[in-house]
Amino acid sequence: MHLAGVCSTDLEMVRGYYPFEGIPGHEFIGLVADENGHPGLRGNRVVGDINISCGTCERCLCGGLSQCVCLKTLGIFNYNGVFAEYSKLPAKNLVSVPDSVSDVLAVFIEPTATALRILDQVRVKPSDRVIVVGAGRLRLLITQALKNTGCDLKVVVRRPEPAAILEGWGIQALTAAEVKGDLADIVVEVTGSPEGFALSWSLTHARGTLVLKSTFAGELSIDLSHCVVDEITLIGSRCGNYQAGLQALTSGLIQVGEMVDSFFSLDQGSEAISHTSQPDFESADQGLKAIHLYCGFGILIQVQNGFAF
Repeated sequence: MHLAGVCSTDLEMVRGYYPFEGIPGHEFIGLVADENGHPGLRGNRVVGDINISCGTCERCLCGGLSQCVCLKTLGIFNYNGVFAEYSKLPAKNLVSVPDSVSDVLAVFIEPTATALRILDQVRVKPSDRVIVVGAGRLRLLITQALKNTGCDLKVVVRRPEPAAILEGWGIQALTAAEVKGDLADIVVEVTGSPEGFALSWSLTHARGTLVLKSTFAGELSIDLSHCVVDEITLIGSRCGNYQAGLQALTSGLIQVGEMVDSFFSLDQGSEAISHTSQPDFESADQGLKAIHLYCGFGILIQVQNGFAF
């Protein structure tokens, strides 16, 4: 491993969101050390699809590898992640990264692919009114992806720092109070909080589409009668195409220059997690900047029973 990113999912793993035991981390750039029967891979700089599928079940055979019935997920579910000196992935999961792409930029391929997945699932027209409700880095990636469609785009923020970034990109940033009463054809929820979901739900126009990009700890209260009567389409959105993410970053369609906060060596991994978990960093919009771990040396970060040690 050369470099790995800490994201909100990793923080949830540490808090015990999933009953995960092992090594977390899933956003990375590394060098192939052992090609294991796949000639030509050794020495390649690669990123990797986080979904480890069996390739033989009905879902896999129908092309739904990310929905495999035996699915394992890198650093998240039943598969050790990348906060380590070495990690392993099936060769089919690897995507080679050109030398012209920096390690820092490469770490953003996975979340950029995730952001672009929305455009695979929903046809966004220039005439559409779109509101993104969310915090952190993924929200900034999603808004850039949506901006390229020419839609009428607004983003709900809570702090001036992300508002300044968004406005620098020509994207309108509003507070929850300012957006109250607006209705959108497409709403993208990226907060991971019940309050954010409730706001997103209230902003979705009749016969509109609500895209859920967050997973939620605990339970949500949802008025499904509203969904039925207003004929609202709910879409869960997860991982995307890594080649598309790479192309968007290298072409400049997606900018990440303002999203890196700090660098830590691997033996400072617990410190990196703690830094990212600080209320002034993680709350609402402060979590927009990634923390990166240099993974060339040091100890592993392991998670057991919801605690880092």
